[in-house]
Amino acid sequence: MQHFFVKNQRSAAQILRHWLVLPAMLALLSLSGTALAQEVVTLAKDKVWTKAGQTELKLDIYKAVSTQDKAPVLIIYHGGGWLVNTKSIMDSTAQYLAGHSGLLVVNTDYRLLSADGNSTTMNQTVEDALGAVAWVKQHIAEYGGDPSRIAVTGDSAGGHLAAMVVLSADKLSQQGFSKGPTGYKPSYIPDGKTAEQLDVTVQAAVISYGALDLSSPGFANFETAENCFWKWGNAEPRGIFGPAISRAKNPEYYAALSPVSLIPDAKVRQLPAQFVHVGSKDQLTTPELASSYVDKLHAAGQQAELKIYPGYNHAYLDNGCNEFLGHCFDRDAPVVLNDMIAFLQRELAVKPQ
Repeated sequence: MQHFFVKNQRSAAQILRHWLVLPAMLALLSLSGTALAQEVVTLAKDKVWTKAGQTELKLDIYKAVSTQDKAPVLIIYHGGGWLVNTKSIMDSTAQYLAGHSGLLVVNTDYRLLSADGNSTTMNQTVEDALGAVAWVKQHIAEYGGDPSRIAVTGDSAGGHLAAMVVLSADKLSQQGFSKGPTGYKPSYIPDGKTAEQLDVTVQAAVISYGALDLSSPGFANFETAENCFWKWGNAEPRGIFGPAISRAKNPEYYAALSPVSLIPDAKVRQLPAQFVHVGSKDQLTTPELASSYVDKLHAAGQQAELKIYPGYNHAYLDNGCNEFLGHCFDRDAPVVLNDMIAFLQRELAVKPQ
């Protein structure tokens, strides 16, 4: 998030004002100019899939009329700096993907940092993302999905979570972060299971202008009032791992949540293929950061693709139009979503619609 919180507070305020004023109906209206391949059916809306802390987490499930049973599944995590927005900001993206891809689409919430009295830690947002995968693996067959073919995606903060799912599936622990940043306890664990017994591996991931390095200098002011997302999320700035942890004293925590620092050599662990994309004008999650992540994946022998969309800014997969960023879902998102679909259909062996 290079220099964003220091230099771009006014710009960020304008960006978020457009995000937050969108009415719920805009998720449907934004599809008016984009013909769906098939009518999209909502199989579940606001389904509570777990209670994490004091927060009930909900999801929506979409499919097209033509989508067959045992369909591959795509899980979506929304963006918003881990402090604002809900899954509804991804409604248009979720419905477009369901209508064009042959995928069953799961659009989920996770705890914002401001949840539970502003006490949620960053590792717990990852545990929610991992918990969603665990829930899908156990329950998605009830909705016609194939639990053996799952992909994850997310934009901005959600892109960070999608990357962390890919990189942390082998780090499950009942202890979580209680003894240091060494393991994750998913916020959903089936009865009779422990975290160590879960399989939360996925088969592919799409990282949309994701936040990929929490250790970078550009992230240094995230925990301060210079990061306006705390204000917009109605929360006081604080350490994202709790009051006892700081960047200066505990850099290992921030590295443990930074995808660029977690890439294994393919000879040790082969990751699922990743499609990473970003806009050429993005000053929040920059093309340079995305390129660095993909370069490190390639250096480790991992499969990854990078695409930079000329003239695009941040948040181009959100509902509706954003006057400040200069994009509209109907006009700008489909070209990206079609690229995502092509990648996912290939990696999940989906017959094109």
